[in-house]
Amino acid sequence: MNILHIYSKNNELIHKHVQLLVEGLRQSANVQVADNAKSFYQQARDMQADIIHVHGVNQMVQTKALRCAQKRNIRYVLTLHGQLQPFALEQLPPQQRAAMLLYQRDFIQSAYSIITFGKMESSSFQKLGWNPRIEEIRNAVTTNTITPAEMASQTFAIYQKVLDSNTLEQMDDNTLAALRAIIKVGIMGDKRWVAPESFDPRLIEWRKLLIFAEHENIVNYIDYGIRKLGLSAPLIDTTRIAAYYPNSYTRPRPIKEIVGDYQGDQTDYLMRIIRQMIKSPTLLGVIELTRELYRDNVNDDKLSEQLEEANLTKNAARLIQVLSETTLLDEGYMPISPLNDKTTEKLRNNLKNHLKI
Repeated sequence: MNILHIYSKNNELIHKHVQLLVEGLRQSANVQVADNAKSFYQQARDMQADIIHVHGVNQMVQTKALRCAQKRNIRYVLTLHGQLQPFALEQLPPQQRAAMLLYQRDFIQSAYSIITFGKMESSSFQKLGWNPRIEEIRNAVTTNTITPAEMASQTFAIYQKVLDSNTLEQMDDNTLAALRAIIKVGIMGDKRWVAPESFDPRLIEWRKLLIFAEHENIVNYIDYGIRKLGLSAPLIDTTRIAAYYPNSYTRPRPIKEIVGDYQGDQTDYLMRIIRQMIKSPTLLGVIELTRELYRDNVNDDKLSEQLEEANLTKNAARLIQVLSETTLLDEGYMPISPLNDKTTEKLRNNLKNHLKI
């Protein structure tokens, strides 16, 4: 884990706080510190930071760091150091206060976590309504109710929580290929449906993959696919791993809980699933739709006719395109030809960004 701290060097209390954090974190992470924009830019580029930890919000160096983190798509956390407290804002010149509230708001909303030093600061920040992901960690510089080691440990736990969020975004190409293969075998129950050379089992980022499966509620398919492929995955209790979720997140539900059980007519059941996936796509739903398309009793002509009558052919074709990419649906099991256009890209992104903060 690579952590880059950035703060303004003209604040002695913040300087001491960062020093204590860095000392406590060195055994758990690769930690570097910058106290000016030039040094920050160089280190952000050279160390390939996983997380940027910004301290304070009322100096230009912090604004530049936040802008850089967003541009480079690096996750960041923000310790406020009391600088958004009403009494602190009142001490600023009106023009600076207005500018800070205007320009910092977007950056603060996109932070994975906001760290405050206590209930009073948390309450004040919560009233702004800018970011619900608030964590309280007391400051060992100003209180003896927490030790520097405890402060560092609690901060590290937040870093881990950040990295355990939306893990799909962080997966490398090999892990993404493994995910698709595992899903396909989890659906089909036979490893011969995927090419063994499509990924390297030794390089799979298992923690990211398994956490993603938990968040998308596809653990059963992933576990089954891993078992059928004969892969050695670590035992990780993903139900106990903390993560951040977007405000709109709801845990995906099995499709039959939404559209009802199969009632003897496969075409009718597929139509219900397709309508639901067009309306509200989920990876779990996509997997379950793929599974249904592989059944022997699918009547492609009848399904195609009903899609046409319902004016759903284009949307269903876009869905088929996404299935071909996500669950490796084979051409011979496609009831209609896939369609890849700008609307397909929106559908693809809806699935991709389901867990995005």
